Amino acid sequence: MDLDLKDEKQAKEYLDRLGVEYRFQCYHENIPDGCHRLADFLEGMRKEFEKAGKVYKTNCDENKHSQSCFKYGVYSLTGKGGVETDAEKALGYFTNACNLGYSPACHNAGLVHASKKLNTKYDMSKAVEYFENACSKNSVSSCYQLSGIYIQGRDEIEKDLKKAYDYSLKACNLGHVYSCSNLSQMYKKGEGVEKDEKLAEKYKNLTKELIDAAKQGRRIVVNE
Repeated sequence: MDLDLKDEKQAKEYLDRLGVEYRFQCYHENIPDGCHRLADFLEGMRKEFEKAGKVYKTNCDENKHSQSCFKYGVYSLTGKGGVETDAEKALGYFTNACNLGYSPACHNAGLVHASKKLNTKYDMSKAVEYFENACSKNSVSSCYQLSGIYIQGRDEIEKDLKKAYDYSLKACNLGHVYSCSNLSQMYKKGEGVEKDEKLAEKYKNLTKELIDAAKQGRRIVVNE
């Protein structure tokens, strides 16, 4: 018989089976991915955030699971699940996850380093390092952050319109609307790149296409 998740009884039985399966994978088979699935299940399906946070933390600390490290970093940064809010502790978990190859954690580590409000370890040079790491793995948000940093210059990071152009181009090619808009202005003014009215118009039109597509729930693949 096909599963009907609209049927309350069938849905409950299905979720109960999932919970049993993930607990078995985690606690009996010692599978790190199973522990992460269990934590995601507790968080997303059961809304048991305190339990989920504990599983994420243990799976990071003991099994070095990158995504669990990232998730516990989020819990530490936001105080989710009753976890004490501690930006520097969150930074440690984001850093661990980044070092384990999880690019969203590199982006978050960059954000924490770049914020004077969040912690005492404000360091723009470190922030740029983490953003560069994530951008190299096609994190559009990190590429955009870097373009903004180099457009204006921040602290010890000097203004560099050529780098700003390069990062804006990459972010635009990944579909980031504001980066495409920035490219249009750069070509129009000749900032970081040779002035080119045709390319300025091209990226202006692309910006409009991306905005329209977002409103309609469509996705545009931007070619380099």
